[in-house]
Amino acid sequence: MLALHYPTIEKILTKFIENEVKKFGFKRVVLGLSGGIDSAVSCSLATKALGKENVLAVMMPYKTSNPDSLNHATLLVKQLGIGSEVAEITPFVDAYFKQVPDASNLRKGNIMARARMMTLYDISARDAALVVGTSNKTELLLGYGTLFGDMASAINPIGDLYKTHIWALARHLEVPEPLITKKPSADLWEGQSDEDELGFTYQEVDELLYFMVEERLSDAEILEKGISKVFLDRVKRLVVRNQYKRMGPVIAKISSRTLGIDFRYARDWQVVK
Repeated sequence: MLALHYPTIEKILTKFIENEVKKFGFKRVVLGLSGGIDSAVSCSLATKALGKENVLAVMMPYKTSNPDSLNHATLLVKQLGIGSEVAEITPFVDAYFKQVPDASNLRKGNIMARARMMTLYDISARDAALVVGTSNKTELLLGYGTLFGDMASAINPIGDLYKTHIWALARHLEVPEPLITKKPSADLWEGQSDEDELGFTYQEVDELLYFMVEERLSDAEILEKGISKVFLDRVKRLVVRNQYKRMGPVIAKISSRTLGIDFRYARDWQVVK
């Protein structure tokens, strides 16, 4: 795996947050703080970049959420000294579930993830704050997240870091130990675990993704590294199939300046205040 110098990574990512937030005329950010390691790292970086007075952490439990999730999120809030609030999503999620009583765990998890993002974006409108993302590179590549749910954000400081990098950066940022050592989980239903659901560990898949993405090795070269063909084929299918989750809506091209293709962002245009 790519070795990183985490003091330098911290400087790059805090400057990224500061620049991107201020570029659009904002001062404050809001993010969902789940009690997990990814949101803890994003929250810690945002606090360092903008100051504790400009970061709001929102905890959004469902009735089946593990109590440790809220406890661990509160632990980080107290350490950073940032503002926080709890927005319970159970009432309006259950109201929807009544219409689909036979929904699978996957569908229910997607509804909960989107309910949380709906809550965050409402708070962002209330407070004039940008939503900070918490999806890492491993999740984005595998499509392990909910489109317009936990994958949604205005800026994402950790999206180019694999999960194994997130754990190392968390230690550098002195994130509380219980958040680092806990079993990774989106906490979408009782007993849910990322690695159990995926069927492999983050360490295993990060090594493979590094070969595929960073080193651009061929299938034959990867197999020579000792990776099984079954594992390689499964991960490749996930990466290819979930490309749509890593893109904005594809716009049909009519003009010479199509949004997202020819026109991305005119950095020389000044924000009118």
